[in-house]
Amino acid sequence: MQGYLYNLATDRKRGFLSGIFKVFLFLLSLIYGLIVVILIFINKLKCQRLNVRVISVGNITLGGTGKTSLVECIARYLKGQGHKVAILSRGYKRKVPNPKSPIPNYETMGDEPYMLFRNLVDIPVIVDTDRIKAARKATKDYHVDTVILDDGFQQWRIKKDLEIVTIDATNPLGNRHLLPRGILREPLSGLRRADIFVLTKTNLKPATADTKDFLNQINPEAIIIESMHKPLGFYNINQPEELLSVDILKGKTVTLFSGIGSPDSFEDLIKSLGIKVGLSFRFPDHHNYTGEDLDRIVRSSKNKNIDTIITTAKDAVKIYRLKIRIDGGRFLCLRITLEITDEQRFYNRLLQLYLL
Repeated sequence: MQGYLYNLATDRKRGFLSGIFKVFLFLLSLIYGLIVVILIFINKLKCQRLNVRVISVGNITLGGTGKTSLVECIARYLKGQGHKVAILSRGYKRKVPNPKSPIPNYETMGDEPYMLFRNLVDIPVIVDTDRIKAARKATKDYHVDTVILDDGFQQWRIKKDLEIVTIDATNPLGNRHLLPRGILREPLSGLRRADIFVLTKTNLKPATADTKDFLNQINPEAIIIESMHKPLGFYNINQPEELLSVDILKGKTVTLFSGIGSPDSFEDLIKSLGIKVGLSFRFPDHHNYTGEDLDRIVRSSKNKNIDTIITTAKDAVKIYRLKIRIDGGRFLCLRITLEITDEQRFYNRLLQLYLL
């Protein structure tokens, strides 16, 4: 059902019956839009300024736009500049929301925060649905001077020093309708709050002129930065420290599986490396895998004589503890990095925060 509704919202489903459903979804989107506008107004009345610099990285659409990769990039850079940074996340769909004895894993933190936690061992990642409470913890326990709000664009109660909005170049704004008729989380007028637009995945869709023109029209004060999701290589799911060449699977047929917001981008990135996709399993975003899920993937791959299975880093943090075995085969993860095209301009804008 979730997949069907998403296909309606992105206009992938067509036909008479789908058209009727879309009219109904459009009416619901009007109600949703009214509720969002009211929430924004109420939250702005009690908007709070924190006693640290606040950088928000978020998006206006559903789906994966690369914001978590950008959060990691910003955190690494600011730490390298001598700043004490913490990342604040709500821990979306974590299985243990309030553990008495928190053990850092994807169940207690959520998949994306846990991935950040593993990648940024010396930068605190604080998970709490109350970002104001999390910010106070960051200043008290870690004495930070900057907090980064992961998925913070809809955090209307917090005064931000820098508002960064990631835009997926392969599907910038969907059909420009609000949920559930489209994939917008709030009206497009919200883009006027942005200080920086970061277009992601431009290597998968280099033609960005129309998107830039629209963003300039709606918010001429914001700067627009392009970025790419660049493949670094592959690693065995149980040996993340040993990186294999990005060309190691060129010409080979593989199986893919993912539970992310933008599976098309993952598949396109794999294909761009000269790899053939024999099977592709798509799970809902933030899917919690079971042994049965993996057994089905392995069994289907064997039936197709495919001996290599590839997933994403976000999915890998949730399955490395499960017993995975492919007789005579490999279970790999694609490691990527976010590469900013005009990085000096972007970093200069970040550093302006500390000149105030």
